[in-house]
Amino acid sequence: MRVAILWHFHQPIYKTPEAYDYVLPWVNYHATRNYWQMARLAQDGGWPCTFNFVPCLLEQLLDYETGRARDPWQAALEKDPDDLSASEREIIRLHMPPGSDPSAWPKKALREIFSPIDPLPEDRTGLLERQAEIRRRLLPAYGRLEEEGRAELTASAYYHPILPMLCDAGSAGSQRPPGLDFRHPWDASYQLRRGADLFTGIFGHAPRGLWPSEGAVSRETAQLAAEAGFRFAVTDESVLWESLGRGPDPAALTKPYRCQDLTVFFRERELSDLIGFMYARWEPRDAARDLVRRLAEKAREAGEDAVLTLALDGENPWGTYRDNGVPFLRYLYEGLAAEPSLRPEFFGRAAAALPAEPLELAPGTWLGHFGQWSGSPAKNAGWEKLAAARHACGPVPSIYVAEGSDWFWWFGEEPHPAFRRLFDLYIEDAYRQAGVRRP
Repeated sequence: MRVAILWHFHQPIYKTPEAYDYVLPWVNYHATRNYWQMARLAQDGGWPCTFNFVPCLLEQLLDYETGRARDPWQAALEKDPDDLSASEREIIRLHMPPGSDPSAWPKKALREIFSPIDPLPEDRTGLLERQAEIRRRLLPAYGRLEEEGRAELTASAYYHPILPMLCDAGSAGSQRPPGLDFRHPWDASYQLRRGADLFTGIFGHAPRGLWPSEGAVSRETAQLAAEAGFRFAVTDESVLWESLGRGPDPAALTKPYRCQDLTVFFRERELSDLIGFMYARWEPRDAARDLVRRLAEKAREAGEDAVLTLALDGENPWGTYRDNGVPFLRYLYEGLAAEPSLRPEFFGRAAAALPAEPLELAPGTWLGHFGQWSGSPAKNAGWEKLAAARHACGPVPSIYVAEGSDWFWWFGEEPHPAFRRLFDLYIEDAYRQAGVRRP
């Protein structure tokens, strides 16, 4: 059985409009802590995987690589720990492990931004130099992995919007904000095309594959993706069952489908979620063995051309694993390579080699429904604010940023007040860009 693994790399925009002032440090943090780690594991001969980059993450990685980013968290890291102010210590606290000793944060902070995959310099100067080196080498490393056949690179729409809701907010069904009239398929097309253009400029070729933001798909978005040059996409198995109008069927899950000239693969949710949410509680070797065993059992029931898809977040789970997930991932890749019934697959290769059944895609997301992004009073208020700005301002640049999914995910449960403020800043900036007075 072919096993295709997709690791999704995503962070929303954290910088203020028309500036390089970063209000939250998560792109900076994940670059050295997680994105570099995943590249290193692939370089070490791990199981060939697909890595999906959201374009607005790529944009921000370039800001840090080129030194444009103005980040108070980075400034605090570079400062002598004994000279940190109370506010700078609070900034440092953002990325320290829960339960760790606050008195140790300032001296430990710089080491905490690195994965344990590589030995580190002992001195602060050496650590800061290593950070800058990783920033320079990060994206070229992924480009080389693809050139060497160790990785496949894919993309998402630029600012990670819920594409079906941009095309028609009615796609959200019962979670649609009452009375909301939001139909802007041109915006969805633009986000896809602009994302592909940035990806092409960095990696030297257009992305053939798409992880639709939040796995959100529909018949119309499949057509727009194909028109933007994408050849295949990956989403959740719940969309397949809704599209087929029947319950889960293992044989149906392990083959590609075709909608509007786009080949679509559907992830196996249970196994993907075991990695994302459960295996961190296990001993790494036992967790890896369990996953390989489960895959081998499925291989015995599947044909040689069956493609089983694992797809999940490639950055956030590792913080709950021992040693940032490095032992688990090493054991997993080694176990997969040693199991004769399993072989690695890239989605693009499978799409070219295997016949795809026609399918009319039902609207859906990686959760199945749209309720995490729409339906509650706080989330609906965000959509209404966006819809009013889009109607008044047209498709100005800051509207596209405000269309990102993360704002709506967190409305009503904000992780940090600065994040909600960013959304309001981009709405305000849209009116400024359009030269329209905000109501």
